[in-house]
Amino acid sequence: MDALRDRLHERLTPFDQHHVLAFWEELSDAKRQHLAEQIERLDLKRLEQLHRCHEVPEDWSALAGRALAPPAIRLNQIAPSIAPQDAFNRGQQALSAGQVGVILVAGGQGTRLGFDAPKGMFAIGPVSGASLFQIIIEKILARARVARMRIPLYLMTSPATHQPTIDYLRANENFGLPEEDLKVFCQGTMPAVDAQSGRLLLADKHQLALSPDGHGGMLQALSESRCLADIRRRGLHQLFYCQVDNALVNVCDPLFLGYHLLSHSELSTQVVAKRTPRDKVGNVISVDGRLRIIEYSDLNPLADDVVTRRAADGTEIFWAGNTAIHIFNTVFLERMVRSGTALPFHVAHKAVGHLDPSGQQIEPERPNAHKFERFIFDLLPEARQAIVVEVDEAKAFAPLKNAPGEARDTLATVQEQMIALHREWLEAAGCEVDPGVAVEISPGFAQSAQELAAQVQPGLVVTKPRYFC
Repeated sequence: MDALRDRLHERLTPFDQHHVLAFWEELSDAKRQHLAEQIERLDLKRLEQLHRCHEVPEDWSALAGRALAPPAIRLNQIAPSIAPQDAFNRGQQALSAGQVGVILVAGGQGTRLGFDAPKGMFAIGPVSGASLFQIIIEKILARARVARMRIPLYLMTSPATHQPTIDYLRANENFGLPEEDLKVFCQGTMPAVDAQSGRLLLADKHQLALSPDGHGGMLQALSESRCLADIRRRGLHQLFYCQVDNALVNVCDPLFLGYHLLSHSELSTQVVAKRTPRDKVGNVISVDGRLRIIEYSDLNPLADDVVTRRAADGTEIFWAGNTAIHIFNTVFLERMVRSGTALPFHVAHKAVGHLDPSGQQIEPERPNAHKFERFIFDLLPEARQAIVVEVDEAKAFAPLKNAPGEARDTLATVQEQMIALHREWLEAAGCEVDPGVAVEISPGFAQSAQELAAQVQPGLVVTKPRYFC
């Protein structure tokens, strides 16, 4: 092991990072090997550059000042550029040709919900108690059944959720999804560094302080896991992307797919109309002919006359709220992987627990470290013909993010949205639901009001909680 230590020391010293070997003599051979593997995976030169350059922030005020409303297909347009029926038919054609797959990002824990497990395992069904994983997989299967074509799922985990997710899905037989149509891959990690010095932090004597590299890590992880090769082998042309926390996501929505395809877009994004200029969602805008997203945290400090600015025709510029639902052209993704530069790292100033030089655990009360992560929406400026497609928030966007007591995006508010939507479907089919009664419709039973109308008899009266499956 002396040779191994010498080799690591030689690698670390030019970057003044050899302190991570301070406890080497105390470690077992297995722990030394663990630490060595983590060190050897580091790109020390890139880390140094990231720490040096983080002090040059984006000029959000200048960016917002040049912003225009994004090219969009909006709800209730009087004269849409693409007829909705044409878009639906084109999307359904792509699904029936086996050209569409799904990417599901599921790296988060349910910590804020008081749930010590991957968020995808959280029971969200208001009557069934079905988990987020179950609901989304059943939506994929339902879409595949209508298309009469298999739709593969590429599910991205994080190191913390990877094995629990695999075990959970295996225990539930993937909720009916064939094993060959499920590829679970893990996103990468990045080390945290001391904010002042840029030196690596140790979580333990044999362990660097690591954290997931953000949802933008998907691109590299898809490639390194051979999932991109599988996508190529299957002949998939488009990938529907969503995050696991949105119970109302309309997976592989043919209408959205059709707008994307008929617009010749390489990357399309679903958006909702913001309720207020200061809503806590990313803002999709156009700058210098390219789509960009400005996070609410970067936009909110700006003056009201910037945030509420309107175009010459009176329409709002910052109206489009990001839902983190996208469609990627696979040729575009391949091009971005080859480029290697499409996704920059963002720096977050966070409180990170670590060992001090004496080996004592420090839990700082204030931010002390820099974490580095990538965002998948940074691909937007690189995409040709990128568009946004507006959806009704009440019907398609209910992310579970907050603990009970918050105003929105909690278990209670998400379940309220699910019940309200399914009540609307039942009433449109000529059924009656008593006030205050919870109803839930399994994706395998119906995925729209039109599908439900073919499954239930008009005149049905629902007087107690019911799960249609």
